[in-house]
Amino acid sequence: MKKVLIIIPAYNEEGSILRTVQSIESFKKRNHLAFQIDYLVINDGSKDKTSQILDEYNLNHVDLVRNLGIGGAVQTGYIYAERNNYDAAVQFDGDGQHDIASIVNLVTPVLDGSCDFVIGSRFVDKSKENFQSTAMRRMGINLISNLIKLTTHKRIYDTTSGYRVANKEIVSYFAKRYPVAYPEPETIVRILKKGYSVEEIPANMFERTEGVSSISALKSITYMVDVLLSIIMAAYMKEN
Repeated sequence: MKKVLIIIPAYNEEGSILRTVQSIESFKKRNHLAFQIDYLVINDGSKDKTSQILDEYNLNHVDLVRNLGIGGAVQTGYIYAERNNYDAAVQFDGDGQHDIASIVNLVTPVLDGSCDFVIGSRFVDKSKENFQSTAMRRMGINLISNLIKLTTHKRIYDTTSGYRVANKEIVSYFAKRYPVAYPEPETIVRILKKGYSVEEIPANMFERTEGVSSISALKSITYMVDVLLSIIMAAYMKEN
């Protein structure tokens, strides 16, 4: 049976991390899956009670000695997946926004070799869109989408989705090389330029109920500039 690792980065998620892990365990008990699911919480130097909750409930986790940010936390998960010979890895937010019920649809094309990388998308199927982005955020996503299309000739609609599945080869690549600050758009460009196939599949997502987004309104302009520059660099700079 093939093995899938769910990578859960968590920074100050005391209000949601237990519920997130419990949703995964409950899903596994309710469903007879064709693949094995494991999870790993990456506690990214949390300053709240996240670490205590992980220890108290004996949740499978790694404690980072300091906050590395989303890129460093997720890469830690990819390193773990590579070292433990997983066939695929899923990025899954610790704040409760991702619906575990969508995971079979996202993982199956990767495990059967139909594509190399899947993005769980909020925007490719309007009839299933529970997550409502602000107009400003949608405008930013559209701008990023247009630049990715310009540089790779591939249209990606949900460019900032953190619900993603990588096959074994991409897991190995990400374990060695993963962007630090704003990884989602940049990694899309990098793997497309390397010739990997990327597909978007509808995924159910919820509004955040606990914690605070890492991207505030005040940081949105800087975020956009940084992301657009990172896309251009990923598209045209050769890797060592």
